[in-house]
Amino acid sequence: MGFSIPRRWWQTISIAVIACVFSLVAVACAGGGNSPSVTAQDDVAVVSSLDRIIEAGTIKIAVPQDFAPFGSVDASGNLEGYDIDVANLIAEDLGVELELVPVTSDNRIPFLQTNKADLVISSMGANPERAKSIFFSIPYAPFFSGIYGSSELSDVGGFDDLGGYKIGVTQGTLEDLELSDAVGEDVQIERFADNSLTASSLISGQVDMIATGNVVASELSKNNPDKNIEGKFIIKESPAHIGLRRGEVDLLQWVNTFVYHKRLGGELDDFSQKWLGEPLPPLPAF
Repeated sequence: MGFSIPRRWWQTISIAVIACVFSLVAVACAGGGNSPSVTAQDDVAVVSSLDRIIEAGTIKIAVPQDFAPFGSVDASGNLEGYDIDVANLIAEDLGVELELVPVTSDNRIPFLQTNKADLVISSMGANPERAKSIFFSIPYAPFFSGIYGSSELSDVGGFDDLGGYKIGVTQGTLEDLELSDAVGEDVQIERFADNSLTASSLISGQVDMIATGNVVASELSKNNPDKNIEGKFIIKESPAHIGLRRGEVDLLQWVNTFVYHKRLGGELDDFSQKWLGEPLPPLPAF
């Protein structure tokens, strides 16, 4: 492929954990104020989310169904992949039943906001715009986006080299946003409803190149060796985060603790070896 998974993203975990602790302190302090409306709202958010899931005995987790190796449908019609393994481990640790909710890139956040899912584990990158709508956990998986195409296109090494080419991308993804901002009108962007259609567009010759994630491109290259697919350049490093509804600070704190300890215990490394083909970057020292 020409790319190796970046190892700097996991250094953000220490900062994220500390930030989470400070956010909990801030919420606790806010609860001691004299504003009944704010206090009541915070109390509901802090008390209800994690307890509600445990009391109900079921957690609904949104996962990808068209984004191997993070999530796809096997020959028996069952969901499998890195994100599905993480979802199962969360339910096991909570002691509840797991209800998997298949989602696409476009409906991941809406499903969370409309209570169709308690968590979204769907190779989702975090950015300031998305953070206005939902909470993000610390990173649980490595990921970066790039431009991919045939090795015959040897003149492509950056955004400035895409002029005159047709680029496929999944609508509403970080790749779509980054590509749209970076190129001019001389680049034709073809948007598709899901990742499988985007991948198929490259194989069928509908587009010259695609903007997608490294693991998707790796899987595509492995399954289509005759196409000589290679990475042209990295668009953006974007480790995957678990998504939660805004205000559910207690659930966020639990998820962050879960991710960190499963990383320490090696379970997430096992998943990475199984699905991504290599170990996760080492944890930083505190």
